[in-house]
Parts: sequence; structure tokens; C-alpha cells
Amino acid sequence: MSSVEGDQQTAAPPRPSSWAAFHHIAFTVVWTATVVSNVGTWMFNAASGWLMTSLEADPLQVALVQVASNLPIFLFAIPAGALADIVDKRKFLIVVQIVLTLFASASAALVWFGLMTPSQLLLFTFLLGAGAAFAAPAFQSIVPDLVPKQDLASAVASNGVGINISRAIGPALGGVAIGSLGIAAPFWINAVSNLAVIAALIWWRPANSRSGSLPPERLIEALVTGIRHARHNTELRATLVRAVAFFFFASAYWALLPLVARSRIAGGPELYGILLGAVGAGAIGGALVLPKLKAALGPDRLVAAGTLGTALCLVMLGLARQVELAVAACLLAGISWIAVLASLNVSVQVVLPDWVRGRGLAMFVTVFFGAMTAGSALWGQIASSFGLPIAHFAAAAGAVLGIVATWRWKLKAGADVDLSPSMHWPTPIVSIDAEPDQGPVLITVEYRIAKGHRDAFLSAVRHLSRQRRRDGAYQWGVFEDAADPGRFVETFKVASWLEHLRQHERVTNADRVLQEQIRLFDAEPKVTHLIASPHGHVKRQPMLASQTP
Repeated sequence: MSSVEGDQQTAAPPRPSSWAAFHHIAFTVVWTATVVSNVGTWMFNAASGWLMTSLEADPLQVALVQVASNLPIFLFAIPAGALADIVDKRKFLIVVQIVLTLFASASAALVWFGLMTPSQLLLFTFLLGAGAAFAAPAFQSIVPDLVPKQDLASAVASNGVGINISRAIGPALGGVAIGSLGIAAPFWINAVSNLAVIAALIWWRPANSRSGSLPPERLIEALVTGIRHARHNTELRATLVRAVAFFFFASAYWALLPLVARSRIAGGPELYGILLGAVGAGAIGGALVLPKLKAALGPDRLVAAGTLGTALCLVMLGLARQVELAVAACLLAGISWIAVLASLNVSVQVVLPDWVRGRGLAMFVTVFFGAMTAGSALWGQIASSFGLPIAHFAAAAGAVLGIVATWRWKLKAGADVDLSPSMHWPTPIVSIDAEPDQGPVLITVEYRIAKGHRDAFLSAVRHLSRQRRRDGAYQWGVFEDAADPGRFVETFKVASWLEHLRQHERVTNADRVLQEQIRLFDAEPKVTHLIASPHGHVKRQPMLASQTP
């Protein structure tokens, strides 16, 4: 071995531990409190589904419990994601958790006194789902504040394990609590479990939050910018398409499982809890073998395999008359669920830059629960009209067809591009006092292209369209001077001067690579800023060529 090789081996960083996040007390406390709260939530979900079968046995009405739980996240996740990017996340989460505790306590009291009606149950399920929708993006966004950057992957994975632990034991505990303590017990436990998160957040004192040099975005601006980014982020759109194709059909077994337990197998709440627990147990088992499956299959084939497993699960539930077959189906459902969900989640994470991560994740959550909501309503209606087996078989067939229909939309498995901020756009030099809200702003970049390079330049510069729009531009174009061969002008507009300054902070290293490729055609393009005057005319603001965007 040469000395160089020896030095390289000595300098190699140690392989990070899967449990590294638990070395940090703040993460451990918040993680534990969240698992406790999630156990209470799953107990509530199991109890509410079972209670509805007692109040109203119609399959559509039972499926509407799942709709009421998922619909709020579809409606509110995107504004919640914008809030997560612009407010104090810790204080926001404390307020949301207090409101959730009040709603959960009110629902428990109604069940305790025997006053709960089907419509009230759906209302409280909707309200609790709305609270969860507003909390979810903020909870995901505080993870980098709980652990250092090198342990972030461990923290994300540990959060997934925590969710599946609560999914495995929560429904089973709910069934036991109903059988031994009465139907109101899971509702009260859910209310009390929220106190754990409130206490953990009050105890936690994060370090000074990271802040940029610019003021935070306003809510409406943040929403518009986030939606525009998602529209022009082709990798994110691919993941969302694959998500719809899976969750719409997978929603069938979640929505109809109470009826499988009660009507098809003639079981009680304990059986329903066992079936839900089997889904969680399958997910935990799937998580243990997930790294090997990812390495062997890759994200696209793994999602296809998970979808096929879900289709088989649906067929088994459609045929189930025995407990053993239903439990086996739910175990398979859990394995398939974690395989697909983890692959989709990783694909979303690696295609989002930090400045829009909360909103991008909210888009994914919106699509996720929107598909679950629409699917639950449809499969409940089909089961009501044609019976449970037909609903399960139809969903299974649709899931298989969805693989074929969306195969061309490819997922990302890792960070093959660098989306960290490049900060290579210096602050522009201006000769007037531009107000932050003054706009719109027209940015022009003039290129001089040598003869014979026209087609190659146009092919390269058009890739800037999505980049500019992802970072905040609402209009883009490239123009060729009819009287001056070789002169091309790229233009893009942003809403205000402040929004353009934000573009400077949003440009990534991947964007920089593309821009440097275009600079090979013209090393010093001329950049100009035109700011709409408050008096109706346009003022021209020069920018040094070295500050090219």
C-alpha cells in the first residue's frame, strides 16, 4: 500500500450510524413525544372508523370517515407549507397542538355522553385532520433544527420508523381500549397524547433560527411562488404523477377495512385493531429490508413492485372470509406501502432546493391526501352499489393499469444534482432607490453569438426557461435581432425588485453549471434591469457584466 493510499484510508470519514439522531437530546425528546401523540391519533382513527359502523353501517358513510380525515390535508397543506417557510415554527406548532387538544377533548366528551352523531363524527374528524394538515409541514421543517446536518438523514429515517411504530401499535391498542374500557377511551387517550408534544415543544429551545438578508415572503406571494416552482420542476411533477397513480387505488383498503372486519369476517373492534396493526407491522418489516430492495430494484421498479403488492392485497381482502387471509393481506399492504411511500418521499426530497422545501413537500402531501380522499369516496360508493369484493377488485385492476400509464415518469433516487445555494449572483448595482415592492422588473441578458453557433446556443439557452421560472420569474423569452445577426436577448420578468433579490439567493449550484455552459458562447453577456416606475414609465438600471444571472 502506498503512503497516499494509506492517507486516503485514514482520512475517510466514518460510516454514519442509523441511530445517530438519537445522540441529540432535543431530537430524542421531540421524537418520543411525537410517537406518543401519533399512537393516540391512530387509536382515534381506529375508534372513529369502528364507531361509524355502529352509528351508520352504509359503506359510503364508513368510507367518508377516511375522506374527512384526508380532505383537510388536501385543502390546507399548501398554505401550511408556505406558513412553515415564513413563521416561527415552534410557536406555530404549540398553538396548533393546543387547538387540536381542545377539538379532541370535545369529541371525546360527545362520545362519552353518547351524543355523537354521524355528521358530528365526520366534522370532528375533519377538524382534527385540518390541525394535522397545518402541523405536518412545520414538523418536517424543524428537523434540521433538531440535529446537525450530518445526522439529518438519520433523523428523517428515524421519523419514518416512529410513524410506523405508532401505526403498528396504535390501532391494536385502540381495539383493546374499546373492548375493555369502552368506545370513548381512545378518544380521551388521543386528547391526552397531544399534551406530550406541547410539553416537548415548550421545553425545546432552538438555537437562533437561520435567516437570510431579505425579509420573509408574505403568505400569498409564498403560495404563488411555490406553485410556480412546482409547475416548472419537471422532476417534482414526475413524482406527483406517480403518487396519484398509487394512492388513489391504495386508498381502497384503508377506507373499506372497517367493513372487511365487521361485515366480511364478522369480527369486533379488536380484530379491526389487529388488521390496522398488521399494516403497521408490515411497514416496519418492509423498512428493515428497504435498503436492499432499493439497491436491487431502483426507485421505479420498487414502486412498481409495491404497487403490484398492493393490488394483490386488495384481491386478498376482496376474497377474505377468514382472519388469517385478512391479516396476511394487511401485512403485505404494509410492506408495499412503505416501499412506495419511502421511494416517493426520497424522490421529492432530492429535487427540492431548501428555500422551497416546505412548499414542495406540502405539494406532495396535498397530492397524496387528495388522491386518498377522492379514492376513498369512489371506492365507498362502488362498495355501496356493487359490494365490497367488486370495489376491491376494481381498485386492484386500476393499480396495475396505473403502473403502465405512468411508467415514463421517472423517479429520483439520490442527489445527483447540487441544489445548495450558489450565491454567485452579487447584489446588483443601481443608481436609484428602488423600493422593495416596486415592480414588475424586467431583466434582459444580451448575448453576442459567433456565426455557426446559433442553433447550439438556442438549444442551451432554452433550458434557462424552467430555471428562471422555478426561482420566481413569471415570464421568459429569448429574442433574435433581425437587423444585427448574432445578437440575442434573453428576457424574464419578476413581480418586484425584492422578488428579484430573492432570486439571487435561490440560484443553485446546478443552475450555475448550466449558466456557465451558456457563458461558453459569450463570456461577458450584458445584463440590464428595467424597473417599472411608480409614475408609469420605465427606468433603466445598468448591471455590471460580472454580475450576470
